[in-house]
Amino acid sequence: MTIVPLPHHPVAVVGAGLGGLTLARVLHVHGIEAALFDLDVSPEARTQGGMLDIHDDSGQEALRAAGLHEEFLTRVHAGGQAVRVLDQDGIVRFAAADDGSHGRPEIERGELRELLLDSLPAGRVRWGAKVTDAQPLGGGRHRVTLADGTAFTTDLLVGADGAWSRVRSLLSSARPAYTGVSFVEADLLEADLRHPTSAEVVGGGMLFALGAGHGFLAHRETDGSLHIYAAVEAPEDWLDGIDFINTEAAKTVVLKEFDGWAESLRALIADADGALVPRLIHALPPGHRWGRIPGVTLLGDAAHLMSPFAGEGANLALLDGAELGLAVAAHPGDTEAALAAYEAKMFPRAQASATRSAINQSLLFRADAPQGLLDIFASTPH
Repeated sequence: MTIVPLPHHPVAVVGAGLGGLTLARVLHVHGIEAALFDLDVSPEARTQGGMLDIHDDSGQEALRAAGLHEEFLTRVHAGGQAVRVLDQDGIVRFAAADDGSHGRPEIERGELRELLLDSLPAGRVRWGAKVTDAQPLGGGRHRVTLADGTAFTTDLLVGADGAWSRVRSLLSSARPAYTGVSFVEADLLEADLRHPTSAEVVGGGMLFALGAGHGFLAHRETDGSLHIYAAVEAPEDWLDGIDFINTEAAKTVVLKEFDGWAESLRALIADADGALVPRLIHALPPGHRWGRIPGVTLLGDAAHLMSPFAGEGANLALLDGAELGLAVAAHPGDTEAALAAYEAKMFPRAQASATRSAINQSLLFRADAPQGLLDIFASTPH
């Protein structure tokens, strides 16, 4: 009987999110092709979330390495770096306009993902490819099995597969833990026309309306809608007790958490268009790392999932992808040297950002909120 060898990919990336795509793009620029596998059936299978602020010293550096920075700048949201901070009475405590000098231009996540996807050769991503198992074969090679029963081997396996990474188990037993904060997401469509008061409250960019253990975070999107996050410090099972199928009932329960808040802020949920969406905020330990295991590594949320309160998640995923690609290109034929060089920079950077994210979470929702955030803005140039 003839044994047909499994397909082999020198570099296999599990996950076609921002980090995985950036890695593939930087490798492509250096003449190295990677195979990407993503569990979504197509690029359009899921909405890609809201606005991202892309930092000059991290996310934008990654886009420069990918040769995409100039194109990125044509897609940013003009005015999106504006910030407003309100207290629970709706009083403006801080406001900064977008004068173009802040180094953190905003872009819609789907736009950024599209930019990265379009920069790769057609067919580079295999969609509908869910990884169910990965096993070391020795010498740094791995066998990866997909849900459809097919398998392949690879010399370099990269887990870019997010918070609940399947690849992570090859390196670490760590699992994300609940941070104590739950989000309920909502949208206000055609805000200037249909929700003018809410449009004025949010302004042209990002809103923080904060009180003890609670807050409304919001941003204006490029299509004129407002994306809202109602944040509540709550037990992990709080969201389980809300019937999100019944939107009006869900609004009532969520708004109960904001009794006594200004009606202009409560309207961000009360007037929401469409269903509310629950989301638990999880994080890996700030110092999460692993010993060097031949032929495999992680990037982005798979490596260092953190809360969103420092705005670093997407930026680190982009930078991880770029730096891993550059390391592989700089060490041809020596995967272990490349991975060691990449991880030596990634681990301390991720730890610093994750620690800052955890600290900011405490500051944002402490008893005298929004004073903690006001102190941050007072101590750092915006």
